[in-house]
Amino acid sequence: MKKITIAIDGFSSCGKSTMAKDLAREIGYIYIDSGAMYRAVTLYSMENGIFTAEGIDTEKLKKQINSIRISFQLNPETGRPDTYLNGINVEKKIRTMEVSSRVSPIAALDFVREAMVAQQQEMGKAKGIVMDGRDIGTTVFPDAELKIFVTASPEIRAQRRYDELKAKGEEAGFDEILENVKQRDYIDQNREVSPLRKADDALLLDNSHMTISQQKEWLAEQFEKVCKS
Repeated sequence: MKKITIAIDGFSSCGKSTMAKDLAREIGYIYIDSGAMYRAVTLYSMENGIFTAEGIDTEKLKKQINSIRISFQLNPETGRPDTYLNGINVEKKIRTMEVSSRVSPIAALDFVREAMVAQQQEMGKAKGIVMDGRDIGTTVFPDAELKIFVTASPEIRAQRRYDELKAKGEEAGFDEILENVKQRDYIDQNREVSPLRKADDALLLDNSHMTISQQKEWLAEQFEKVCKS
């Protein structure tokens, strides 16, 4: 069976990453979490004085962006890839609300996107990959053979994020998360560089009221269709 590139885009907290990871594992593809890459740059910025009282020190980040290397290594315990920032496992650190609340302005910077897209395209040269994010089907892999755009209502997405954080034992307020979800939607859709939008040839998946197993079944069907065509 021919190897293809699968691009999964959509709004924050839609379950894109879980969906993409599971699909990659089931079909034996490599999974690349593009959102984690922007989260890692955000964490780097937090730890290296790039966030200041005045905002983001873009000149400082621009000078350092090419020394920020992001990679993924399979975690044998979870069976899923962990995110590494310059060789250090930062998977847990990048999933906090503090990083979530700061990632959109970092991801909106043109030079950050340019650097991350270059790293993503390098990772995807050999095909046989599943990548999720905001601009995979429109900017990173416009020629991807299978493109999916995922959506769900802001309230449902906020509830999922709330449940996820509570399960990890982290303090979280539903209203704060809902506001964060809405802010991220606005920034993602209105940024100048690679705004979040559905590619013309992407399949729309509204998973507001779908179970994980229903999503898996739907994804497997789409994958089979493309590979057989």
